[in-house]
Amino acid sequence: MKKIIILGSTGSIGTQTIEVVKTHPDKFKVEMLTANSSADLLIEQAKAVNSKYVVIANKSYYEYVRAGLFGTGITVLSGSTAINDLVASIDADLVVTAMVGFAGLIPTLKAIESRKNIALANKETLVVAGDLVTEAARKHSVQIIPVDSEHSAIFQCLQGENPTSVEKIVLTASGGPFRNYSLEQLKHVTPENALKHPNWSMGAKITIDSATMMNKGLEVIEARWLFDLRPDQIDVVIHPQSIIHSLVQFSDGSIKAQMGLPDMRLPIQYAMAYPNRLPNTFERYKFDPIHSLTFEKPDTQKFPCLKIAYEALIKKGNHACIVNAANEIAVAAFLQKKIGFTQIPEIILQTVEKIAKIDHPTLQDYIETDVESRVVATSLIEKT
Repeated sequence: MKKIIILGSTGSIGTQTIEVVKTHPDKFKVEMLTANSSADLLIEQAKAVNSKYVVIANKSYYEYVRAGLFGTGITVLSGSTAINDLVASIDADLVVTAMVGFAGLIPTLKAIESRKNIALANKETLVVAGDLVTEAARKHSVQIIPVDSEHSAIFQCLQGENPTSVEKIVLTASGGPFRNYSLEQLKHVTPENALKHPNWSMGAKITIDSATMMNKGLEVIEARWLFDLRPDQIDVVIHPQSIIHSLVQFSDGSIKAQMGLPDMRLPIQYAMAYPNRLPNTFERYKFDPIHSLTFEKPDTQKFPCLKIAYEALIKKGNHACIVNAANEIAVAAFLQKKIGFTQIPEIILQTVEKIAKIDHPTLQDYIETDVESRVVATSLIEKT
């Protein structure tokens, strides 16, 4: 039985991780759950899986959560420091990092330093500080198993293969809800439109990132660190059906692909159970009736966020950290209807121009870059 920690248990990935735990109670024991402010759901989850520890990051909810779990024997703590301390100190085999955004970086590093394997759903951790995270994983002999469906697909295709035989990888993208929109139509997109993803059920932030194709851009950066690849070894192709989750092309020209229905529980369960595969009752893809699987080239003129991400990967240093922070602020502003859809990449590019580049950033440099980038992006939004 694996002892697991779930960071960000009340989000989309976290709730589906809980579902996998409930399906296989003989395989997983939850030691710790964390949430930012979804107090009621956190209480419900803690009772359902009998977690030993619960941490609510927003301290104003501490008394509410403590009262809700009174008499259960579950230890309740609050604040980011408590999250970091517990992740480092309690006994666990695997940490599922499902926190959204930059907030996942420090607890992920703490988990690695305490030699806990990582099921990585927080792509921003590698986007922001992939060099520090992968070096820490090597130093402490920790395995990082990807949860993103695309990276899970690559990871699965590489099983039994020599990594040096990889010629390139191809990340697939659904194209989001606005794949066939014109530039003029994109100017009038609303948050309500953008939150209706055609294939996947995800949280608000990642759904908007999918619509702008920044999500795919962040995945390109993440793939560079997960699989130790050059930017020119990572391609993106639009695959509207979301059945082929990604592909690997090898030095002999052979291509391996991983397929399945678009259901995040599949890569979550794979990462949690690795190196084993567990049975489940999830819906299966059927070849009857036969469906067409189609592919298109991404349009970076309409969706410049993908190009912005590639440029960040090439420029290295703290560049990706700036892009990630500015994107988080811009997406939040779009959801609040403070800026338009096409202004998201504009805010990111303007922020990049105003922040000094650091070629070899330390962890403190990344933290300061993140803060400064958010301040600059917020200021730019206020002037729009």
